[in-house]
Amino acid sequence: MTNQLSLAGKAVSPPVVLAPMAGITNLPFRKLCREQGAGIYVCEMITTVALTERNPKTMRLIEFDPDEETRSLQLYGVDPEGVRKAVRMVVEEDLADHVDLNFGCPVPKVTRRGGGSALPWKRRLFRDIVTAAVDTAAERGIPVTVKMRKGIDDDHLTYLEAGEIAQDAGVAWVALHGRTAAERYSGTADWEAIANLKERLDIPVLGNGDVWEADDALRMAAETACDGVVVGRGCLGRPWLFGDLEAAFSGRAERLMPSLGEVAKVMLRHAQLLVEWIAGAESYEARRNIDAEEHGCREFRKHVAWYLKGFPVGGELRRSLAMVSTLNELEDLLGKLDADAPFPESTIGKPRGRTNSPGKVSLPDGWLDDRDDRTVPEGAEIDSSGG
Repeated sequence: MTNQLSLAGKAVSPPVVLAPMAGITNLPFRKLCREQGAGIYVCEMITTVALTERNPKTMRLIEFDPDEETRSLQLYGVDPEGVRKAVRMVVEEDLADHVDLNFGCPVPKVTRRGGGSALPWKRRLFRDIVTAAVDTAAERGIPVTVKMRKGIDDDHLTYLEAGEIAQDAGVAWVALHGRTAAERYSGTADWEAIANLKERLDIPVLGNGDVWEADDALRMAAETACDGVVVGRGCLGRPWLFGDLEAAFSGRAERLMPSLGEVAKVMLRHAQLLVEWIAGAESYEARRNIDAEEHGCREFRKHVAWYLKGFPVGGELRRSLAMVSTLNELEDLLGKLDADAPFPESTIGKPRGRTNSPGKVSLPDGWLDDRDDRTVPEGAEIDSSGG
């Protein structure tokens, strides 16, 4: 690390950011991670349309725990005026302390609308969006950051120019995932690109991609001179990774290797937090008469395989855990695990979460024809259902 990372005048120590992940980085998961170690914890991606239309699900997703010292909100938008309107709402209603802009999403339903990792190709439109966000957020002193990928594919790289545009617009930092949209979550992240961007810019640059262990973060910092790291899939089923990261950046050698019994306690805590969060809502769940405990346990199911990755757990028990409906049922099933089973070293340093193959990026018709066209594609904004 070359400098002390900061945000809105506050030191970010350790220099670690939780990447926003749809369906994952809700309030309960962020709380669970914060209990393990310090850093910046960003909520799920919020669409500008869903926010300004006050979609009930979206308003639920932008709730922050009272203990969240820095309330970080990631916005997705393709229309500069829509972004300006959303950021103004954040400013006027004091909804967050930090706004991150999403230019990294490689999902086809996003890129085919010209959003996410497709958007920096349109450099003037990109500049308009970032400038609109920075200028509006500045009214309250709220820092704006940008998260992006290398580009659309190897023939359409954008990260160096986009980084300079973002810097000129006044962002606090730029985070780069060392993959193109075409690579999606395949192969190995290109850390050299992070180093190239760091060399090009004067503002802080954060690295993202293939940080599976705390020592990966240290190696990324050493190899790229980046100012911080962004952690996504590496913490799935392992919120204690943030404790390891805090130790690593403090120069301490200890790393957590929890037994299966210790992991079971974290699993139960995670499910309890989800149920409490849903039960406390004056929200769409209550109005739709959805049982909070059942809903919370259902939300937890997706995490089971990540928590149990590599542990000796029979198929029938795994399936039962992935179908729980109550906390009592979960606690009973967790009690059937071999509590003394050691952490599986075979999983250390291995990818977690989604992996896939490279593929052609879905883009709006004619998207690559004119880089200076600032026209917002028709139907570009994701609808108010959230996402």
